[in-house]
Amino acid sequence: MLLFLLAYLGGILTILSPCILPVLPFVFARADRPFLRNGLPLLAGMALTFAGVATLAAVGGELAITANNVGRWIALVLLAAFALLLVFPALADRAMRPLVGLGERLSSKGSEDRIGGSLLLGVATGLLWAPCAGPILGIILTGAALSGTSSTTTGLLLAYSLGAATSLALALLVGGKVFAAMKRSIGAGEGVRRLLGVLILIGVGTIALGLDTRVLARLSTAQTFAFEHRLARALGMEGEELTTRTGGTLPVEGVLPPLDGAITWLNSPPLTREQLKGKVVLIDFWTYSCINCIRSVPYVRAWAEQYRKDGLVVIGVHSPEFAFEKDPANVRKAIADFGIRYPVAVDSNLAIWRAFDNRYWPAHYLADAQGRIRYHHFGEGSTDQTEAAIRSLLAENGAMRLAAKAKVDLKGASAAADFASIRSRETWLGTRRARNFASPEGLRDGEHRYRLPDFYQLNFWGFEGRWNVEEERSVLLQPGGKIAYEFRARDLHLVLGSASGRPIRFQVLIDGKAPGNDRGMDIDAAGNGQITGQRLYQLVRQQDPSRERLFTITFLDPGAEAYAFTFG
Repeated sequence: MLLFLLAYLGGILTILSPCILPVLPFVFARADRPFLRNGLPLLAGMALTFAGVATLAAVGGELAITANNVGRWIALVLLAAFALLLVFPALADRAMRPLVGLGERLSSKGSEDRIGGSLLLGVATGLLWAPCAGPILGIILTGAALSGTSSTTTGLLLAYSLGAATSLALALLVGGKVFAAMKRSIGAGEGVRRLLGVLILIGVGTIALGLDTRVLARLSTAQTFAFEHRLARALGMEGEELTTRTGGTLPVEGVLPPLDGAITWLNSPPLTREQLKGKVVLIDFWTYSCINCIRSVPYVRAWAEQYRKDGLVVIGVHSPEFAFEKDPANVRKAIADFGIRYPVAVDSNLAIWRAFDNRYWPAHYLADAQGRIRYHHFGEGSTDQTEAAIRSLLAENGAMRLAAKAKVDLKGASAAADFASIRSRETWLGTRRARNFASPEGLRDGEHRYRLPDFYQLNFWGFEGRWNVEEERSVLLQPGGKIAYEFRARDLHLVLGSASGRPIRFQVLIDGKAPGNDRGMDIDAAGNGQITGQRLYQLVRQQDPSRERLFTITFLDPGAEAYAFTFG
């Protein structure tokens, strides 16, 4: 009963996820009609369709993906047709008669009490909504993969979809009141109907061209996921230890989840867990601007090369933290820069992340030749322990003469952190997770002009110039803008990008002077550098990290995107 309640509550939280935004215009398209005969059938069609598609996902992996893509295009055609009927009500009777058999006139007054049209619209909308799922649904699907599909699995999926329908029903009822008020005040019922049809056509075109993914990529889903995880813990789901306890035979921690849902694979065709049976498999969750991942990649790369002939398969799962990391072109460039040759699943929709119920960058999972997870480690470090676990499972699988331990080449940003000197921690430069902002204006959403503070404390920072501050980034609107940060660490990194895609020049000062020998790998001794892509930039590597320093970066061109400071 607890699992059904968890699934239902997880579905309710779907309304908080950015991926639900393209669905809402289609729901509100019937918000001005009686709820029981229009809104309720629409929501029922959505819920049943989602449960069916999600059940296919639990049953059949690749088949489900194919079915869902076909269903998505069918949905777009149906929704475009409904939109045209809203724009041109006179066509409704003639156009809809072959489709629904009874010839409901969906956009005329006579269609307000017909259920079939709303149900069909709900089915079409449900096919678009089906990919929208949070970690709780991922847990349900993983459980289905472990125990096999059953009526219980379908019931859990239906509970999830009913929860989402409940939250959408509330939105629909509120929307109905808004539309009714509009009709009473300006008598523009037909105008509103036509406007909704135009908006739906715009939405269909946006989704068909893939532009919705780019827009939604600007909206971070991390906050929603964190809320769902807190709910899961409140309902009795405990967290895991950061590292498997070793010292004997490695324990069995579960079954390797499916690797379905990546938007593409790099360095390899798509791999399935069935293909991997008989191999020891290392799954590495990473993202390319994460400094902890950058420092872990050389070890993973060395293990892949050293133990490949002994039967080890390494798979990188690139699960993004920031919106720009969802772009496959950026990921492709990053793996070339890092010299990664092993397969990488581009998990931009976090489908594999959810299947593993993962919450860490980096995270390593080791599976034995029977497809059972035997070891995990979350976060940076414990490389000797992880390599020992790799060697143990390879020996268990019959490797007679293992290769010598891997030699790892560490340089630049991938060099091990100087943890003894670090007194500064990761700091985000958007409103969602920002802290210790010292500019007198205070950090605010939207476009504002800021001044640097008159004095600093350790780990406090500020802006100068005109910035547009968003949830996960801040964008400089005029040249000459600055960021200053009082830090203590050997290395200072800053995740930067260019809003225009053009190179952006900048200059770094430490305590008001050129960095000289304290420069990072991405600037020269005078502090000059250039933003050439969306990634992590190493700007400071000090010779003496024992004291606090004031870091200042001045951007000579507008359009700089600033995401987060990290230290090493």
